[in-house]
Amino acid sequence: MAAPVEDPLMALFDRHFSPDLPALRFALNTAVLSLAGLGVVLAVYIATISGFWAHLAGGGEVLARFARQILTNGLPVVFTVNWLGLLMFARLRAGAFSPVQVMGLDLPVRLAVFIGLHLAIYPASALMFGSFGGDPWLGLRVVGPTLMQAAMFGNLSGVYLYATLASALPLHMALIGAAWRGVAVPPLPVLGALALGVFGVQAAVLTFLARGLAALL
Repeated sequence: MAAPVEDPLMALFDRHFSPDLPALRFALNTAVLSLAGLGVVLAVYIATISGFWAHLAGGGEVLARFARQILTNGLPVVFTVNWLGLLMFARLRAGAFSPVQVMGLDLPVRLAVFIGLHLAIYPASALMFGSFGGDPWLGLRVVGPTLMQAAMFGNLSGVYLYATLASALPLHMALIGAAWRGVAVPPLPVLGALALGVFGVQAAVLTFLARGLAALL
């Protein structure tokens, strides 16, 4: 009998996000993955806005505020969302969850954390850095409208959302493949399409919730 073929995606995540890794190493690997995804999507975002790169290259207050927003908002959001997704993967490999259970938990956890961190960071930025005119209530009120544009890549929150996609796409492909245990696993293009479909659902639900949040606040 032929030996089972190792799933390369699962092997990759097992190597870098194993439940046996020390917590600091796990966090560092998550940070590297988050920075890579954020860097790629941020570069695309800057390239789509005419003159934006030249504006930032001038340095000064504009660059300082932009960098501060990425470091105090973007990186914490992307890192935390990725860390929780990878932590659930590690628990799966430890036998605590099944692939189907992880996929079922992934969507609500990612959305709750993504929205929750925006609700916490925006008013905190108002108090700490004077954003939104120094008004934390205004910071809260703009979360809904801001997130409504995220799925359309219309602002930096869209960058953070799609950065989580860049990081989570191979993980979702591995989870979907693992859910086919005992059945012929679909080829990588099919897994990729299914993983993109998962993200599409996430983006649609986020837009719906953001619309409700905007009406509530």
